[in-house]
Amino acid sequence: MSASWRPTADIETLRERARLLAKVRAFFTERDVLEVETPVLGQGGSTDVHLVSLSTLARTDRGQRRLWLQTSPEFHMKRLLAAGSGPIFQLAKSFRDGEVGARHNIEFTMLEWYRPGYSLAALIDETATLVASILPRFHGSVVHYAYRRLFHTHLAVDPFTSSLETLRRLAAKHGQMPATALANDGRDTCLDLLMSMVIEPYLGRNELSVVVDYPASQAALARRHQDADGEWVASRFELYLNGIELANGYDELTDAAEQRARFADDNAERRKLGVGEVDVDEHLLAALDAGLPPGSGVALGVDRLIQLALGKARLEDVLTFSTPNC
Repeated sequence: MSASWRPTADIETLRERARLLAKVRAFFTERDVLEVETPVLGQGGSTDVHLVSLSTLARTDRGQRRLWLQTSPEFHMKRLLAAGSGPIFQLAKSFRDGEVGARHNIEFTMLEWYRPGYSLAALIDETATLVASILPRFHGSVVHYAYRRLFHTHLAVDPFTSSLETLRRLAAKHGQMPATALANDGRDTCLDLLMSMVIEPYLGRNELSVVVDYPASQAALARRHQDADGEWVASRFELYLNGIELANGYDELTDAAEQRARFADDNAERRKLGVGEVDVDEHLLAALDAGLPPGSGVALGVDRLIQLALGKARLEDVLTFSTPNC
Protein backbone atom coordinates (compact mmCIF):
# COMPACT_ATOMS: atom_id res chain seq x y z
CA MET A 1 0.00 0.00 0.00
CA SER A 2 1.30 3.44 -0.90
CA ALA A 3 2.52 5.68 1.94
CA SER A 4 2.10 8.87 -0.14
CA TRP A 5 -0.81 9.90 2.10
CA ARG A 6 1.49 10.40 5.07
CA PRO A 7 2.70 13.86 6.23
CA THR A 8 6.02 15.00 4.84
CA ALA A 9 7.32 16.08 8.26
CA ASP A 10 7.21 13.81 11.31
CA ILE A 11 4.85 14.74 14.13
CA GLU A 12 7.62 15.78 16.54
CA THR A 13 8.94 18.22 13.92
CA LEU A 14 5.45 19.67 13.56
CA ARG A 15 5.31 20.19 17.32
CA GLU A 16 8.62 22.07 17.13
CA ARG A 17 7.32 24.08 14.19
CA ALA A 18 4.27 25.14 16.22
CA ARG A 19 6.52 26.15 19.12
CA LEU A 20 8.69 28.32 16.84
CA LEU A 21 5.66 29.95 15.21
CA ALA A 22 4.38 30.82 18.68
CA LYS A 23 7.75 32.48 19.40
CA VAL A 24 7.42 34.55 16.22
CA ARG A 25 3.97 35.73 17.25
CA ALA A 26 5.20 36.54 20.76
CA PHE A 27 8.07 38.57 19.29
CA PHE A 28 5.64 40.89 17.52
CA THR A 29 3.06 40.96 20.30
CA GLU A 30 5.74 42.25 22.68
CA ARG A 31 6.45 45.03 20.18
CA ASP A 32 2.78 45.98 19.74
CA VAL A 33 2.72 44.95 16.06
CA LEU A 34 -0.78 43.93 14.92
CA GLU A 35 -1.25 40.48 13.38
CA VAL A 36 -3.43 40.57 10.25
CA GLU A 37 -4.82 38.11 7.73
CA THR A 38 -5.24 39.00 4.06
CA PRO A 39 -6.57 37.03 1.05
CA VAL A 40 -4.38 34.58 -0.86
CA LEU A 41 -6.27 35.64 -4.02
CA GLY A 42 -5.95 39.12 -5.55
CA GLN A 43 -6.91 40.98 -8.70
CA GLY A 44 -3.23 41.28 -9.66
CA GLY A 45 -0.11 39.18 -9.37
CA SER A 46 3.61 39.86 -9.23
CA THR A 47 4.89 41.33 -12.49
CA ASP A 48 8.50 40.47 -11.52
CA VAL A 49 9.96 38.64 -14.53
CA HIS A 50 11.82 36.25 -12.20
CA LEU A 51 8.64 35.05 -10.49
CA VAL A 52 5.88 32.89 -11.93
CA SER A 53 2.46 33.69 -10.48
CA LEU A 54 -0.38 31.17 -10.44
CA SER A 55 -3.89 32.25 -11.41
CA THR A 56 -7.38 30.83 -11.58
CA LEU A 57 -10.68 31.73 -13.25
CA ALA A 58 -13.30 32.36 -10.59
CA ARG A 59 -17.06 32.90 -10.83
CA THR A 60 -17.92 36.08 -8.93
CA ASP A 61 -20.85 38.47 -8.62
CA ARG A 62 -19.14 40.44 -11.41
CA GLY A 63 -18.91 37.45 -13.71
CA GLN A 64 -15.92 35.27 -14.42
CA ARG A 65 -12.67 36.92 -13.37
CA ARG A 66 -9.02 35.94 -13.34
CA LEU A 67 -7.66 36.02 -9.80
CA TRP A 68 -4.04 35.58 -8.81
CA LEU A 69 -2.59 33.52 -5.97
CA GLN A 70 -0.33 35.95 -4.15
CA THR A 71 3.45 35.47 -4.30
CA SER A 72 3.53 37.39 -1.00
CA PRO A 73 0.92 39.29 1.04
CA GLU A 74 2.58 42.62 0.19
CA PHE A 75 -0.13 44.24 -1.92
CA HIS A 76 -2.95 43.65 0.53
CA MET A 77 -0.83 44.62 3.53
CA LYS A 78 0.11 47.94 1.92
CA ARG A 79 -3.58 48.65 1.43
CA LEU A 80 -4.01 48.17 5.19
CA LEU A 81 -1.09 50.52 5.86
CA ALA A 82 -2.66 53.18 3.64
CA ALA A 83 -5.89 52.74 5.63
CA GLY A 84 -4.06 53.59 8.86
CA SER A 85 -3.32 50.17 10.35
CA GLY A 86 0.03 51.14 11.84
CA PRO A 87 2.72 48.42 12.19
CA ILE A 88 1.46 45.01 11.06
CA PHE A 89 2.71 41.45 10.52
CA GLN A 90 1.36 38.31 8.92
CA LEU A 91 2.19 34.62 8.61
CA ALA A 92 0.81 34.10 5.12
CA LYS A 93 0.50 31.26 2.64
CA SER A 94 2.20 32.33 -0.59
CA PHE A 95 2.60 30.68 -4.00
CA ARG A 96 5.30 30.69 -6.69
CA ASP A 97 5.02 28.28 -9.59
CA GLY A 98 8.00 26.11 -10.49
CA GLU A 99 9.87 26.72 -7.23
CA VAL A 100 10.62 23.17 -6.08
CA GLY A 101 13.79 21.89 -4.40
CA ALA A 102 15.71 21.53 -1.17
CA ARG A 103 14.88 25.15 -0.24
CA HIS A 104 11.69 25.70 -2.22
CA ASN A 105 8.06 24.62 -2.36
CA ILE A 106 5.35 26.01 -4.63
CA GLU A 107 3.20 26.79 -1.57
CA PHE A 108 5.11 28.17 1.40
CA THR A 109 4.73 30.31 4.51
CA MET A 110 5.92 33.90 4.37
CA LEU A 111 6.39 36.10 7.42
CA GLU A 112 5.93 39.69 6.31
CA TRP A 113 5.87 42.81 8.43
CA TYR A 114 5.77 46.57 7.94
CA ARG A 115 7.06 49.36 10.14
CA PRO A 116 5.76 52.86 9.29
CA GLY A 117 8.42 55.40 10.21
CA TYR A 118 11.24 52.84 10.36
CA SER A 119 14.46 53.38 8.43
CA LEU A 120 15.91 50.44 6.53
CA ALA A 121 18.73 50.25 9.10
CA ALA A 122 16.21 49.97 11.95
CA LEU A 123 14.38 47.18 10.14
CA ILE A 124 17.64 45.31 9.50
CA ASP A 125 18.34 45.41 13.23
CA GLU A 126 14.86 44.10 14.06
CA THR A 127 15.10 41.34 11.45
CA ALA A 128 18.45 40.18 12.83
CA THR A 129 17.03 40.22 16.38
CA LEU A 130 14.08 38.06 15.32
CA VAL A 131 16.30 35.53 13.53
CA ALA A 132 18.63 35.28 16.52
CA SER A 133 15.64 34.69 18.84
CA ILE A 134 14.54 31.70 16.74
CA LEU A 135 18.09 30.35 16.37
CA PRO A 136 19.45 30.39 19.94
CA ARG A 137 22.57 28.48 18.84
CA PHE A 138 23.53 31.41 16.65
CA HIS A 139 25.93 33.77 18.38
CA GLY A 140 27.56 35.37 15.35
CA SER A 141 27.65 39.00 14.36
CA VAL A 142 25.70 40.89 11.71
CA VAL A 143 27.95 41.90 8.82
CA HIS A 144 26.96 44.26 6.02
CA TYR A 145 28.17 43.86 2.42
CA ALA A 146 27.69 46.10 -0.59
CA TYR A 147 26.40 44.17 -3.60
CA ARG A 148 29.01 45.73 -5.87
CA ARG A 149 31.89 44.82 -3.53
CA LEU A 150 30.77 41.19 -3.42
CA PHE A 151 31.04 40.93 -7.20
CA HIS A 152 34.49 42.53 -7.11
CA THR A 153 35.63 40.09 -4.42
CA HIS A 154 34.22 36.83 -5.76
CA LEU A 155 34.13 37.40 -9.53
CA ALA A 156 36.53 40.31 -10.20
CA VAL A 157 33.78 42.02 -12.19
CA ASP A 158 31.74 45.17 -11.74
CA PRO A 159 28.00 44.39 -11.82
CA PHE A 160 27.13 47.98 -12.74
CA THR A 161 29.61 48.72 -15.53
CA SER A 162 30.63 45.37 -17.05
CA SER A 163 29.20 44.61 -20.47
CA LEU A 164 26.23 42.31 -20.84
CA GLU A 165 28.37 39.97 -22.93
CA THR A 166 30.88 39.67 -20.08
CA LEU A 167 28.11 38.86 -17.61
CA ARG A 168 26.56 36.30 -19.96
CA ARG A 169 29.93 34.62 -20.45
CA LEU A 170 30.57 34.43 -16.70
CA ALA A 171 27.06 33.16 -15.93
CA ALA A 172 27.38 30.46 -18.60
CA LYS A 173 30.77 29.42 -17.26
CA HIS A 174 29.68 29.12 -13.64
CA GLY A 175 26.35 27.58 -14.58
CA GLN A 176 28.13 25.02 -16.77
CA MET A 177 25.93 25.82 -19.73
CA PRO A 178 26.57 26.97 -23.31
CA ALA A 179 26.72 30.74 -23.76
CA THR A 180 23.85 30.48 -26.24
CA ALA A 181 21.56 29.44 -23.37
CA LEU A 182 21.70 33.02 -22.08
CA ALA A 183 21.60 34.77 -25.45
CA ASN A 184 18.20 36.35 -24.77
CA ASP A 185 18.70 37.09 -21.07
CA GLY A 186 19.34 40.55 -19.69
CA ARG A 187 21.73 41.92 -17.07
CA ASP A 188 19.59 41.15 -14.04
CA THR A 189 19.08 37.51 -15.01
CA CYS A 190 22.83 37.05 -15.40
CA LEU A 191 23.55 38.88 -12.16
CA ASP A 192 20.97 36.76 -10.31
CA LEU A 193 22.58 33.58 -11.63
CA LEU A 194 26.04 34.71 -10.58
CA MET A 195 24.77 35.79 -7.18
CA SER A 196 23.10 32.44 -6.50
CA MET A 197 25.80 30.20 -7.97
CA VAL A 198 28.99 31.95 -6.88
CA ILE A 199 28.38 34.45 -4.08
CA GLU A 200 25.51 33.16 -1.94
CA PRO A 201 27.35 29.99 -0.78
CA TYR A 202 29.88 32.25 0.99
CA LEU A 203 27.28 34.36 2.77
CA GLY A 204 26.13 33.76 6.32
CA ARG A 205 29.08 31.67 7.50
CA ASN A 206 29.07 32.05 11.29
CA GLU A 207 27.35 35.40 10.83
CA LEU A 208 24.20 36.99 9.54
CA SER A 209 25.20 38.52 6.22
CA VAL A 210 23.24 41.58 5.11
CA VAL A 211 23.60 42.59 1.45
CA VAL A 212 22.69 46.16 0.52
CA ASP A 213 22.84 48.54 -2.47
CA TYR A 214 21.52 46.22 -5.16
CA PRO A 215 21.32 47.60 -8.72
CA ALA A 216 18.54 50.16 -9.16
CA SER A 217 16.95 47.86 -11.76
CA GLN A 218 16.30 45.37 -8.93
CA ALA A 219 14.36 47.80 -6.75
CA ALA A 220 10.95 46.20 -7.46
CA LEU A 221 8.71 47.92 -4.85
CA ALA A 222 11.55 49.73 -3.07
CA ARG A 223 12.83 53.28 -3.25
CA ARG A 224 16.10 54.12 -4.98
CA HIS A 225 18.99 56.24 -3.71
CA GLN A 226 22.54 57.20 -4.70
CA ASP A 227 25.38 55.36 -2.95
CA ALA A 228 28.72 56.86 -1.88
CA ASP A 229 30.00 56.56 -5.47
CA GLY A 230 27.00 58.40 -6.90
CA GLU A 231 25.53 55.19 -8.36
CA TRP A 232 21.75 54.82 -8.24
CA VAL A 233 20.95 51.69 -6.20
CA ALA A 234 17.90 49.99 -4.70
CA SER A 235 17.00 50.88 -1.11
CA ARG A 236 16.66 47.26 -0.03
CA PHE A 237 18.51 44.47 1.72
CA GLU A 238 18.70 40.70 1.78
CA LEU A 239 19.73 38.67 4.82
CA TYR A 240 21.60 35.34 4.59
CA LEU A 241 22.58 32.57 6.96
CA ASN A 242 24.52 29.42 5.95
CA GLY A 243 24.28 30.43 2.30
CA ILE A 244 20.48 30.61 2.48
CA GLU A 245 18.54 33.78 1.72
CA LEU A 246 16.15 34.29 4.62
CA ALA A 247 14.74 37.78 4.19
CA ASN A 248 14.26 40.54 1.65
CA GLY A 249 13.43 44.05 2.89
CA TYR A 250 12.58 47.40 1.30
CA ASP A 251 12.48 51.06 2.11
CA GLU A 252 9.03 51.05 0.60
CA LEU A 253 8.18 52.98 -2.55
CA THR A 254 5.20 55.28 -1.92
CA ASP A 255 4.95 56.96 -5.35
CA ALA A 256 1.98 55.51 -7.28
CA ALA A 257 3.09 56.88 -10.67
CA GLU A 258 6.58 55.42 -10.27
CA GLN A 259 5.18 52.07 -9.22
CA ARG A 260 2.80 52.00 -12.20
CA ALA A 261 5.73 52.71 -14.52
CA ARG A 262 7.73 49.86 -12.99
CA PHE A 263 4.83 47.44 -13.42
CA ALA A 264 4.55 48.52 -17.06
CA ASP A 265 8.29 48.01 -17.59
CA ASP A 266 8.06 44.54 -16.04
CA ASN A 267 5.21 43.52 -18.32
CA ALA A 268 7.06 44.90 -21.35
CA GLU A 269 10.02 42.70 -20.40
CA ARG A 270 7.69 39.74 -19.92
CA ARG A 271 6.29 40.26 -23.44
CA LYS A 272 9.83 40.43 -24.79
CA LEU A 273 10.74 37.16 -23.07
CA GLY A 274 7.47 35.48 -24.08
CA VAL A 275 6.50 34.57 -20.52
CA GLY A 276 3.10 36.27 -20.48
CA GLU A 277 1.89 39.43 -18.80
CA VAL A 278 0.50 39.55 -15.28
CA ASP A 279 -2.48 41.70 -14.29
CA VAL A 280 -1.49 44.84 -12.40
CA ASP A 281 -3.13 45.28 -9.00
CA GLU A 282 -5.02 48.54 -9.41
CA HIS A 283 -6.13 48.43 -5.78
CA LEU A 284 -2.49 48.67 -4.69
CA LEU A 285 -1.87 51.64 -6.96
CA ALA A 286 -4.99 53.36 -5.63
CA ALA A 287 -3.74 52.80 -2.08
CA LEU A 288 -0.37 54.32 -2.96
CA ASP A 289 -2.14 57.26 -4.53
CA ALA A 290 -4.25 57.71 -1.38
CA GLY A 291 -1.08 57.82 0.68
CA LEU A 292 1.17 55.05 1.96
CA PRO A 293 3.04 56.17 5.09
CA PRO A 294 6.84 56.22 4.68
CA GLY A 295 8.50 53.22 6.26
CA SER A 296 10.12 49.86 5.67
CA GLY A 297 8.90 46.30 5.26
CA VAL A 298 10.44 42.85 5.02
CA ALA A 299 9.45 39.36 3.90
CA LEU A 300 11.08 36.34 5.58
CA GLY A 301 10.84 32.70 4.53
CA VAL A 302 9.45 31.01 7.64
CA ASP A 303 9.92 27.46 6.35
CA ARG A 304 13.60 28.15 5.65
CA LEU A 305 14.08 29.67 9.09
CA ILE A 306 12.48 26.63 10.74
CA GLN A 307 14.54 24.33 8.52
CA LEU A 308 17.72 26.00 9.82
CA ALA A 309 16.49 26.05 13.42
CA LEU A 310 15.76 22.30 13.38
CA GLY A 311 18.77 21.30 11.27
CA LYS A 312 16.71 19.67 8.53
CA ALA A 313 18.22 18.83 5.12
CA ARG A 314 15.22 19.79 2.99
CA LEU A 315 12.39 22.28 3.23
CA GLU A 316 9.82 19.49 2.89
CA ASP A 317 11.11 18.07 6.19
CA VAL A 318 9.36 20.91 8.07
CA LEU A 319 6.13 20.99 6.00
CA THR A 320 2.99 19.03 6.80
CA PHE A 321 2.59 18.12 3.14
CA SER A 322 5.00 19.29 0.43
CA THR A 323 3.63 20.09 -3.03
CA PRO A 324 4.14 16.57 -4.52
CA ASN A 325 2.21 15.03 -1.59
CA CYS A 326 -0.50 17.63 -1.07
